[in-house]
This record gives sequence, C-alpha cells and structure tokens, in this order.
Amino acid sequence: MTTALVTTVILIMLVLIILMVLFTFIPVGLWISALAAGVNIGIFTLIGMRLRRVAPIRIVNPLIKAHKAGLGLTPAQLEAHYLAGGNVDKVVNALIAAERAAIPLKFERAAAIDLAGRDIMQAVQMSVNPKVIQTPTVSAVAQNGIELRVIARVTVRANIDRLVGGAGEETIIARVGEGIVTSIGSSSSHANVLENPDMISQAVLNKGLDSGTAFEILSIDIADVDVGKNIGAQLQTDQAEADKRIAQAKAEERRAMAVAREQEMKASVQEMRAKVVDAEAEVPLALASALKEGRLGVMDYYNLQNVIADTRMRDNIAVTAKGDEPETTIPKK
Repeated sequence: MTTALVTTVILIMLVLIILMVLFTFIPVGLWISALAAGVNIGIFTLIGMRLRRVAPIRIVNPLIKAHKAGLGLTPAQLEAHYLAGGNVDKVVNALIAAERAAIPLKFERAAAIDLAGRDIMQAVQMSVNPKVIQTPTVSAVAQNGIELRVIARVTVRANIDRLVGGAGEETIIARVGEGIVTSIGSSSSHANVLENPDMISQAVLNKGLDSGTAFEILSIDIADVDVGKNIGAQLQTDQAEADKRIAQAKAEERRAMAVAREQEMKASVQEMRAKVVDAEAEVPLALASALKEGRLGVMDYYNLQNVIADTRMRDNIAVTAKGDEPETTIPKK
C-alpha cells in the first residue's frame, strides 16, 4: 500500500509538472480569450509563435481589437510586422482611429510608416486635429530699408500618403521663413505690410510650400509684426563713413606729398644760395686780379667801393623798414 501510494503521488506530480510546462509553453488562456472574442486562431499557430520567439500576447490582443473594429487583419500580417521590428499595437490603434475618422489607411501603408520611424498614431491624430507650428522671429527688410520682424503660425495637417520620405516640420518652418523674407523684400514700403499683413500669408501660401513634405498647409497666419531698425539709413551712414575715411586718407596722402615737395624746394633754395656764395667769393679775387693786371684803375675801384657802400646803406634801410635781411650783399675786399 505504501509503495502504491508513493507511486501514485509521483505520477500525479509528474502530470502536474507536465501540465504546467505545457500551459507555460502553450498559451491556452490566450487561445481561449481569442476564441471567446470570435478570433479564429489555432493553438498550433500560437505554438508556432513561441517557436519563432514571438510573444503571442503581442499579436493576439491587437488581433482581438482589430477584429472587434472590423478591420479584417490576419495573424500572419501582425506577426510579420512584429518580426520586422514594428509596433503592432500602435499600428492597430492607428488603423482603428483612421477607420473611425473615415481616413483611408491600409495596413501595409500604416506598417510602412511605422517601420520608417514615424509615429503613425500621432499622424492619424494630426490628420483629424491639425497642428499649429509657430515660426521663430523672421527678420526681413522692405525696399525702403525698414526692417520688419514677423512671427507666423502655420496650421498643418498630416499627409499620410507622404509620411514615408516626406520632409518634416523643420522644412515647413524654413520655407515659410523664406517666403516671408521674399514677400516683405518685394514690398515697396514697410507701411504697406503693416497696413495689410495678410498679403504676406497669401503670397507665402500661394507658393505651394508643402510640396515634398509630410504635411499639408491649411493656413498661414501672421501673429505679430514689429518694426525694427532702419537698415537702409544705417547702410548709407556706413557707406558715407567709409567714403569720408577714403577722402581723409587721400587728403593725407596729398598733404604728405606737398610737405615732401616743400622740403625739396627748401633744399633747392639752400643749394642755390650756396652757389651764390661761391660766386660772390670769386668777386674779390677778380677785383684783385684786375688791379694787378691794370684792367681796373684806382679811381674805378674807389667808385665801385662807393657804389657798394651806397648799396649796403640801402640794404640796411630796407632791413630796418621790413625787418628782413637782404637776399644778396656784395662783400668787401
């Protein structure tokens, strides 16, 4: 009796262990939940998911939601997307939201968007509820030289067909900023822009800035316009200052050339005076030679001395009257 009892207990324990292993490996509870929800999925399909290292709960629960929403998805589609690294639950939620909002969205497209790194649920929500993007302050100058600082709000809606490969919000902001600069730059006066800010939004909106992006621009609204600096006047002032410096540099160059020329002329005058002194030094020698050779008489010499004395007297009178020295003097013998 004792041996039979022990054997029975061991058998019961083995059966329990086997059942625990089976229930752990085979998601029987998940299979029952799927059947109760009306999802036709075989137990061997769940076992195959285990063998392929796919968590059955990540497939069955989204499949139940899709079935209740009437999407008609298959376990193979969800499992393939899961193995590719996608978020099955988010894709199914996005499909349900798109179906409720009457947005045409197929599973293949949603899976591609999810695998591309886009938030498919956010894209569907943005298609239903458009998003407002505010641009940073954009500075532009009108033709009269006045700077305007503009802030715009861009209302966009996600374009699901262009989510894969389409540009993002940064491109929208850059294009809108470029359009604002172009519109203000083509305006003849900043007053025209201040009177009618809508001309900016209309001009920018007509450029088709949403081409090649993942969004569709619904409207562009000018939130704020401020008057900045008078860039035209500042540029003219800077140009005038630069012209003045150039003129001053040229005048300084001419002054330096004039000073150099003056110094050259002074040196030339001194040189000519030296030549005069040399010539005057030869006069006494010529007089002595003339007296010695008899070409000049004594009375002629005295007459010459009288003329020299008279000339010196006149020079002294001129110096007293003008305060200047005579340019030349005839030296005594």
